[in-house]
Amino acid sequence: MKKITILSIGAVKEKYYQEAILEYSKRLSKEIKLDFIELPSKGFSEKDALIIKKQESQRILDFLNKNKNSQIFLLSENGEELDSIQFSKKIFSFNEEIIFVIAGALGFDFDVLGNYKKISLSKMTFLHEMAKVILVEQIYRAVNIEKGKKYHY
Repeated sequence: MKKITILSIGAVKEKYYQEAILEYSKRLSKEIKLDFIELPSKGFSEKDALIIKKQESQRILDFLNKNKNSQIFLLSENGEELDSIQFSKKIFSFNEEIIFVIAGALGFDFDVLGNYKKISLSKMTFLHEMAKVILVEQIYRAVNIEKGKKYHY
């Protein structure tokens, strides 16, 4: 069974996002072992935002350093743009665990995390909670594309 971890800064607080993630997670449970790791976020002010951003990126890096045998992708609006079929092919081209990383509100400090591959969900910026829902839905869509089901039209 393919294992995918979604690592993020901060928890999903809105109930409707939680419900959507739970629904897609249930649908995926027979095909994908999907784990969610939510690192705590910190409040910040303008004057300490860069420090908090670096600290969050360092916590992400610490986690990733413990999982070096995984395929790792940072979600970034400047990342590689894929359609759903390309995304499906990409995730099913690896045998290793895949880790997708969603930054906190401040984004990634690329001085800390610049060596990792980046994927874009869109050139638009989404709430981090919404990005998680979109990512899980795209993983669900990718599984169906891989299986040849009529989910993708």
